[in-house]
Amino acid sequence: MRVFVTGGSGWIGSAVVPDLVGAGHQVVGLARSDASADALTAAGAEVTRGSLDDLGALRAASAAADGVIHLAFNHELAFEGGDFKGAADADRRAVEAMGEALSGSGKPFVIASGTPVVPGRTATERDGHDIPPGTAGDPAVAGPATRMATAEWTLSLASRGVRAAVVRLPRTNHGEGDKGFVATLVQLARDKGAAGHYGDGSNRWPAVHRLDSAHLFRVALEDAPAGTTLHAVADEGVRLREIAEVIGRHLGVPVVSVPPEDAGGHFGWLARVLSTDQPASGALTRELTGWRPTRPGLVADLDEGHYFRAPSA
Repeated sequence: MRVFVTGGSGWIGSAVVPDLVGAGHQVVGLARSDASADALTAAGAEVTRGSLDDLGALRAASAAADGVIHLAFNHELAFEGGDFKGAADADRRAVEAMGEALSGSGKPFVIASGTPVVPGRTATERDGHDIPPGTAGDPAVAGPATRMATAEWTLSLASRGVRAAVVRLPRTNHGEGDKGFVATLVQLARDKGAAGHYGDGSNRWPAVHRLDSAHLFRVALEDAPAGTTLHAVADEGVRLREIAEVIGRHLGVPVVSVPPEDAGGHFGWLARVLSTDQPASGALTRELTGWRPTRPGLVADLDEGHYFRAPSA
């Protein structure tokens, strides 16, 4: 299968591309820089130059492919630039361009999204399909609401002859080289001399090793029925206190509770993510697809030590 992949040189994509190539697929990756192009070539993929703003290039590459996996997102604009809504709007335009190019083809179109938060219980693949009214006008949640709406629009392509699927990723896709949430917590512990957890540390994060989540994207591409929502979840919910305890043990620093009123000053932008209990299940995904995570869980991966190597190393 000739597969067009966006975000193929990113954290998840750099695992998805080798998985696809290893299974015999021909991969064409979108690259907006020379470094991305070099990484894709080294992984065995062809390169098409462009960005998520190049809608014509996205349409052409999608139409020429046998399937599409969309992983790219402008994280610089969303997080460093503070414009999550702008990044989400650009993502929606890109998804619409690719989806329309695939309309009526019967080809697979797989996009990445995030596991939902359901107060008081563990979220499943059946949750998160109804966007609360009024969220589009709330600056604090407008960006995430737009991403949810984009995922639902993608699923609706099933009625237009596209084998569309959404793979929801948990809060952390861990592994060696991770620069995401867990790596941020490790760096904060270094900087502050203490491994902090939000409140009593009982809030939970779902997690998966990035090599396991990468494999689920291939499973979805090859076999997922049209209109399917999948959860790439291995650990349904690791308590923040447990994460902090592993970090504290490896860095030799105390583990401390950070009261909610002090969380913004301690954790910065990450405080909002830490403040919610957000376990998620992947049981329905395993039942439907046969996907089984085989890599270490989050705590075991932390205990392997690679998160604690000196930055200069």
